[in-house]
Amino acid sequence: MTPNPYLDEDLVALADSARRFAEARVKPDFQARDTTRVLDRALLREMGELGFICPELPEAFGGLGLGTLAAGVIHEEIARADLSFSYLNLLASLNAQILSRYGQPEVVAPWLKKMVRGEAICCIALTEPRGGSDAGNLRLRVERDGDHYVLNGEKTSISAADQADIAVVFGRTGTAESKAHGVTAMLVPMDAPGVSTSRFDCHGQRAIGRGSIFFENVRVPVSHRLGEENKGFVQVMHGFDFSRALIGLQVLAVARVALEETWAYITQREAFGQPLSAFQGVTHPLAQFDTEVEGARLLCLQALWLKDQGQPHSAEAAMAKWWGPKLAYDAIHQCLLCFGHGGYDRGPMEQRLRDVLGFQIGDGTAQIMKTIIARTRAGRQFVPA
Repeated sequence: MTPNPYLDEDLVALADSARRFAEARVKPDFQARDTTRVLDRALLREMGELGFICPELPEAFGGLGLGTLAAGVIHEEIARADLSFSYLNLLASLNAQILSRYGQPEVVAPWLKKMVRGEAICCIALTEPRGGSDAGNLRLRVERDGDHYVLNGEKTSISAADQADIAVVFGRTGTAESKAHGVTAMLVPMDAPGVSTSRFDCHGQRAIGRGSIFFENVRVPVSHRLGEENKGFVQVMHGFDFSRALIGLQVLAVARVALEETWAYITQREAFGQPLSAFQGVTHPLAQFDTEVEGARLLCLQALWLKDQGQPHSAEAAMAKWWGPKLAYDAIHQCLLCFGHGGYDRGPMEQRLRDVLGFQIGDGTAQIMKTIIARTRAGRQFVPA
């Protein structure tokens, strides 16, 4: 890994260690996991034993207290080997931040330690059939019954829906008119009576998978609430700034390895008596994407650095989230074309293209991200929607 102003010697050494693990253990089976659609739980536990899951968490919760840049450099290296498997790092970091900040320690601490060790997967259940980005329009009903909440409704397009052990679930405790200010978040064990799941046949990210979660009179103790009642969405959404920067690093790492392989390939493949690298029509598009990927990566690191410094970083994280996935898809597409029919066949390049596409849809669309940037720059009162 090339040093830069955001990464000191310790972070570079951490990244090198993560790359060795990813190359030796994650990369060899990444196409097989796409075919079987089965995640390797043993490999997840192995990753946890090495400290590669949630290194930013405080030691009290099983983490290493290293900061979010540490999570970022590990995330890059796992994604280079297999973007779908690296989704486990993303879910762990996003949800662990929510649980550790808003959960009751006696409830969340055991789960957090399992997540850090790679012994549990936590999904986040926000999207519903009637809307994704319009989270203020949530319909899943949450009603108080003594010392429990009762959940009824459906969540859909949830990553790891049928593989998660627990879920951070957002539901409506307030009136429909209260919009985002009537939403409560809670921790729900996926083996609770009344919880069922389905799985979609998605285009990419097939190992992690997406699906629906159904709640039928699911009883959850009040102690499992995350944050205050009716304020779950407003409170918890701050955590998405962190995950959006991680997503940028995640997809750009895939683009980077695709570019590396393509640069090597075009020096070996010949046409008209010369290597493909002799033709500017081949090298110039790659040079442009190489430049943009490098710049976008620095933007992602800037967002994480700002978070570690306790500084505002919502705009930078939103930039990373809309630009990173689109740029990565376009760069990998160009790389695939350079390989000709060899790239079009089922293989690493084709799988990478499918995998990164999903991040242009989930976790906040480009339009929503640009609205966040506009509100940050101009002021929310001047950018109502």
